[in-house]
Amino acid sequence: MKVLTCVIVGGGYAGIHAIKSIRKAFRKKIGNSTLRLILIDKNPYHLRKVLLFKPAAGDKDIRIPLTRLLPVDVEFIQATVTQIESNEQRMLYQDTAGYEHLMNYDILILATGSIVSETDPAQGGIPLHDLDAARKIRKVWSENLKKAIKETVPTERRRLMTVAVAGAGISGIETSAELAHFVRADAESLGLDPNDVRIYLLNAHQRLFQEGPVKVGLKLERLLTNNGITIVHGKKVLQEKEGKLSLSNGETMNVGLCIWTLGLLPNPMLQNFGLPLTSKGYVIVDEGYRVHGVTGLYSIGDSAHITEPIKGQVDGKTCKEATAQAGRLGKIVLADIKGKPAPSHKRVIDFFCFGLGPGQGLMWTRQWGLDIVLTGKLGWWIRKITWNFASMVK
Repeated sequence: MKVLTCVIVGGGYAGIHAIKSIRKAFRKKIGNSTLRLILIDKNPYHLRKVLLFKPAAGDKDIRIPLTRLLPVDVEFIQATVTQIESNEQRMLYQDTAGYEHLMNYDILILATGSIVSETDPAQGGIPLHDLDAARKIRKVWSENLKKAIKETVPTERRRLMTVAVAGAGISGIETSAELAHFVRADAESLGLDPNDVRIYLLNAHQRLFQEGPVKVGLKLERLLTNNGITIVHGKKVLQEKEGKLSLSNGETMNVGLCIWTLGLLPNPMLQNFGLPLTSKGYVIVDEGYRVHGVTGLYSIGDSAHITEPIKGQVDGKTCKEATAQAGRLGKIVLADIKGKPAPSHKRVIDFFCFGLGPGQGLMWTRQWGLDIVLTGKLGWWIRKITWNFASMVK
């Protein structure tokens, strides 16, 4: 009996849903073949990356051990893929001890995800790009509040109690909202006036939520403002140095902490694989997520440049797109193996959610030409569902 080896690289949102999709599609034997399913990731856990603001604001562990997520028939290898020899359908990976191994595959799925943009160290501040950065952010604002208790100079006290979030995408919005709650709660517990805490959200654009309607962006802004967040539009942060922000219009701002939330970049490891990439570094795939010109190789999620075949619209880089792509991938791979017509990529509906602090959220979707907006606890409940679904949390 022939064993088909399917390797999935990356245990993020796309990767764990790809496993689910492949297992479902191959639940029955294909002729005389069975499936061997392997996940490779450098970490032993799935990181709920969209929740990085949680450990930056409070005591929250956003890691899930992969052994808890994976079915018993799925093998896990903690390693880093270093080379893909696509013509021979084999790859090289390095384990945690530094030893290199060669593995042959029949199907290889790249779901390597993205990395969070970092700033030049000379720009100061702390980019919210990983768990260590999130923990550092929490430590800094917590220590600043303790310093503020003893500070007698009013201007310095205000600076210590001021936090600026540079970048007003979804990550920046959710980070500022979470901090607005937890920093004020901590300040009050220390005997400080929570109203003295200042949270600024600095937006280089002229409005929030560029992806959706103006009226929804304005509603989102009102909700954030009501939560005590000051939004500054049309001003880009250039640098933070010794507690002073320099803005693109020449103004300055005194802050105790600057947090950068500047979006995503494709995983740099893709540059090492000799695959066709866009100018920005995303893997080029067709409407069935097949890497152009390479047999048995697919890519989904943040690592791939995926376009809708009819209108040519480029798919987004959020977990909702990744999970939808993964859900379709199993059927595509099975059809390819059987030599049958495969499904094509389809865009997901317009749908966005924002967490606006504990118990508060906003959801927007467009159906039948109508904008549907839900806020408050219901918006937060829907946002929580999307977070949990993306990470397979029940």
